[in-house]
Amino acid sequence: MAKLDPFFKLVVETGASDLHLSVGNPPLIRLHGDLQRVKYKALEEDELREMLYEIAPEEVIKRFEEEGEVDFGLEIPGLARFRANYYKERKGIAAAFRIIPTRVKTIEELGLPLVLNKLALLPKGLVLVTGPTGSGKSTTLAAIIDYANRMRYDHIITIEDPIEFIHEPKNCLINQREVGTHTKSFANALRAALREDPDIILVGEMRDRETIMLALEATLTGHLVLSTLHTISAAQTINRIIDVFPPEEQAQIRATLSEALRAVISQTMFKRIDRPGRIVALEILIATPAVRNLIREGKVHQIPSMIQTGKKYGMMSLDDCIMDYLSRGIISPEEAFIKAVDKSRFLPFVQNREIVDFTEIPGQ
Repeated sequence: MAKLDPFFKLVVETGASDLHLSVGNPPLIRLHGDLQRVKYKALEEDELREMLYEIAPEEVIKRFEEEGEVDFGLEIPGLARFRANYYKERKGIAAAFRIIPTRVKTIEELGLPLVLNKLALLPKGLVLVTGPTGSGKSTTLAAIIDYANRMRYDHIITIEDPIEFIHEPKNCLINQREVGTHTKSFANALRAALREDPDIILVGEMRDRETIMLALEATLTGHLVLSTLHTISAAQTINRIIDVFPPEEQAQIRATLSEALRAVISQTMFKRIDRPGRIVALEILIATPAVRNLIREGKVHQIPSMIQTGKKYGMMSLDDCIMDYLSRGIISPEEAFIKAVDKSRFLPFVQNREIVDFTEIPGQ
C-alpha cells in the first residue's frame, strides 16, 4: 500500500473533491468547496517527495523534474481515479489531486436540463462547456459523451490532459488519447483525428489559436466537437475565441464561428445551504439563426438579451438560474449576489452588506 493511500481513502469516504499536499502544511481536503486540514503533521520536503514519487510513473517524474509541473491521471485500484498535478513552489514540492468518479453520471442524475442530451445527438457543430476551475465542466462533458455513447452508433475520440473519466464502449467505439502520453499536443491530436474517421471529437481544452482553428474546421467538415474554455458566460466565450485571432482575421473567424457554434453552457458552482453539498448554476446559449447572425455581425453584446427571449429553445440566463435556487432556499443570498451578473437584482436579499463591492452596483 502506498503511503498516500489513506489520504485518498479519506477523500473518497468524506465525499471531498480535492486533496492538497505541500511542504510545511498538513494535508488538506476540499469538502463542499471549503479547505479543511487533516489531522496529520506538517509534511517535510523529503517525506512528501518520497510519497509523490512512489505513485508516479517514471516518465511523469522526469517531466516534472524538467518542467516544474506535470498533470497525469492516477488510478487507485478498488478506490477511485484522480487527476493529479505536481508543481514546485517556494517551499518545495506540492501536489493537488482531484477525484474523478468511477461511474459517469447521466444528465438526469446531475439535475441538468435535458436539452444537454439533445446536444449529444447533433450531427455536427461546436458545443462548449465553460466556467472557472472546479465548476464541473468535465463532469458535464462526460455526461454528454455518455449519452452519445448510449444513443448513437459512431466513433468518439477524446483528447484530454490528462484522461479523466473512463468511457467504456456501449453503442459507440471510443478512443481516449492523453496529451503528453499518446500525443504531443491538442493541436497535433486534433489534426490527426480528422484522418481517424471520427464522428464526435472531445477536445479537453481549446488553449491556443491553432487548436481553436482546427476545432472550427472539424465542425465544418461534418464533425461534432465538444470542448471547454475558462470563461464565465456565453458572450465572454465568443469574444475570447474571436480575440485570440489578429484583427485582420476576426471578421472571417466571426463568420466561421457563426456557422460552427451550436451551444455554450457556462457553469458556476454554489455551496448548498439546504443540505451538505454543492449545486451548479447554468447559463445556456443555443445558437439559433438569430444568435448566429449576432455573432456574424459582431453584436455579441446583444446575446444576453437573446438568451432572455430564447427560453423556448432551451436557453437559460445565469441570473434566472441563481434566482430560482435562491427562491427555493438552496443557496445563500450572499453567494448569489457575489456570483450574479446583474448584482443589483440580488442586492435586496443581502443581509451582510460588507461583502458588497460598491464598484459593481449601478447608482452606488
